[in-house]
Amino acid sequence: MEQVEVERQISLTIDDDEITDSGSVSDETSPPHEPFGCFIKDGMVQVEEGSSENDMIKNCFLLGMGPFGKYTNVVAIHRNSSSCGLTRKARLSSFRLFSGAVAEKCGGNANLRYGWYGGTRDEVLGIAKYGFSHCGSPANGMSYGVGVQLSSSKFAIDSALASEVDEDGLRHILLCRVILGNMEVVCPGSKQYHPSSQQFDSGVDNLVAPRRYTVWSAYMNSHIFPSFIISFKEPCLKDFESLQANAPKPTTPWMSFPALISILSRFLAPSKMAVINKCYKDFRGRKIRRADFIQRLRVTTGDRIDMVSLQQAKWASQSLY
Repeated sequence: MEQVEVERQISLTIDDDEITDSGSVSDETSPPHEPFGCFIKDGMVQVEEGSSENDMIKNCFLLGMGPFGKYTNVVAIHRNSSSCGLTRKARLSSFRLFSGAVAEKCGGNANLRYGWYGGTRDEVLGIAKYGFSHCGSPANGMSYGVGVQLSSSKFAIDSALASEVDEDGLRHILLCRVILGNMEVVCPGSKQYHPSSQQFDSGVDNLVAPRRYTVWSAYMNSHIFPSFIISFKEPCLKDFESLQANAPKPTTPWMSFPALISILSRFLAPSKMAVINKCYKDFRGRKIRRADFIQRLRVTTGDRIDMVSLQQAKWASQSLY
């Protein structure tokens, strides 16, 4: 199943009630499995294994785990049900209210997405129950501004790496609904902590194909709604984390062309941006070489490109398209 289709179907499920309680939840009168006793106590509702809801979320998660998906065992999925307490209902109502406000601001589209957030069991349970209290540590140690950072639905692996194994050998990750609105590019290592202007609502690492979402701290409990907790086992992640920790760190910053163009658009005239966008289109269409595109970029900007540290940038070939 395609990732977009999986996300669309999850959206239909969540919209119905955060969600319906019929047919997709386990019998709460039966004793919960011991590792999840605290989940039930905190108002989480277990999604029945084998239900369409469970299968859709599991498929989305395993696809997002990439090559690790085949080694991953999803043990349980719990829903953050809005029927469990007035506070949760109020938070869901607030999320929907802000979704409508952002949609009105953005011409009818609030740009709702799904994002993953990994942490300890107690952290993800606390977020589901009370909301975010701080921005947390960025996944993989790379910060894209100061805010809550989530990975897109296609890259669950990024947030899975930020999760921690509990005493039962399980990791836990949140699937959240996110209001992105108008997105702006935030570069790795940025200290930005709010939108650069009233035009923008959130930050991303790439406008064309975002992998990382940054929700500013002022919006972290109005623009994010934690919908599900996925509990899983992944024996290979520990080895991968060790490899990451010992991998050599880059000594120079890098920036993708889309990120650079987005930043240049903030201070260049529309006529110059039209020239740059045409040159980039020609480059992507292989009508001009990379060196020619960079040269035309310099000529068009009058070397103002140095304002975004091109001289120090390391252009990663995998980030050019």
